[in-house]
Amino acid sequence: MEKLINILKFSEEYLKKYSFSKPRLQAEKVVAYVLKLDRISLYAYFDRGLSEGEKVQVKNFLKEMARNRMDFEGILEKLENKNFQEIVSEKENHKKENLQLLSQSVDYIEKNGVENPKLEAEYIFSHVLKTNRLTLTLDFTRKITEEEKKLIKEIIIKRAKDKKPLQYIFGEEEFFGYKFKVDERVLIPRPETELLVEQCVSMMSDIKTPFILDIGVGSGAISITLAKEISEAKVLGVDISDGALEVANENKELNGARNVKFIKSDVFQNVNYKAFDMIVSNPPYIPEKEYSELMHEVKKYEPKLALTANDEGFYFYKLISREAVNYLKSGGVLAFEVGYNQAQRVKKMMEDNDFENIVIIKDYHQIERIVIGKKK
Repeated sequence: MEKLINILKFSEEYLKKYSFSKPRLQAEKVVAYVLKLDRISLYAYFDRGLSEGEKVQVKNFLKEMARNRMDFEGILEKLENKNFQEIVSEKENHKKENLQLLSQSVDYIEKNGVENPKLEAEYIFSHVLKTNRLTLTLDFTRKITEEEKKLIKEIIIKRAKDKKPLQYIFGEEEFFGYKFKVDERVLIPRPETELLVEQCVSMMSDIKTPFILDIGVGSGAISITLAKEISEAKVLGVDISDGALEVANENKELNGARNVKFIKSDVFQNVNYKAFDMIVSNPPYIPEKEYSELMHEVKKYEPKLALTANDEGFYFYKLISREAVNYLKSGGVLAFEVGYNQAQRVKKMMEDNDFENIVIIKDYHQIERIVIGKKK
């Protein structure tokens, strides 16, 4: 191995030959940079050997300095600018390629008749690339790996051709700021239902330890969110579906909701406690005759048991309104989410069963969506 002291002498002589000012200083800077040492401490390592690779780096720097008649700092600056430009160019190429891939994905989704194709594609890309959808294109400057491209393609086919909802493909949905596991055993939580939860939280705010019953829990979105938002509450959730109860219990653990319990019950059948402060329900409310008119992806993937109800969709509203008075404290609250054009009739059912101060609340689309009243 060539020793450091000899390389320094060689470098100094080389630069002298090309009439460099302060050739020794310039030689020290080159060798120190290559060896990642402080220039002042170089001579403490005078006996250190240099590898072939390190010698080649030193010689390359010397050649560049001589060719460009430029001192070491100038060569470094030039190289850094060159590298920066190469990086910028590479990022621009990645962004162009990624935007093209996104555009092709949007076109494919649109051709297969899925609504909001751009939004759907953005959700898919942001999920796979593990980034926020709103800042998706900012992350497009990095290369999408072949593995990521393969996964994006698989998800797009499931969404576009099979019409499978993204929530079931991803296995999760956000509700009220909490993450919930979802699969084909439960309905996908809807944004409108967050309005129901908001009203329930507001109405229980003055009660020290509210006891709440949620009928038809599905994924557990309502029960768990109420348990999290009202930390002193005791929440009981009931459902007739074993599959739904399994998912709800998984979500209970996922969100650390210790003040909620789930049991199997056909509405009130297995509910023994009869002094609830609130009963809340988002029951099945689509009339059987309208089921065939639902979107293909809803019919194919979401559980029919959680969607449809007899008696033109009013079966559970009638049953719960009639029985709820036996399970509520005096002044206790009954809160429903209802379907399109059902609010007025549900309000009348509640009035007929000793509920008062009944209010109807509209959703984001100005549809009467929430009906809430108090037991006399």
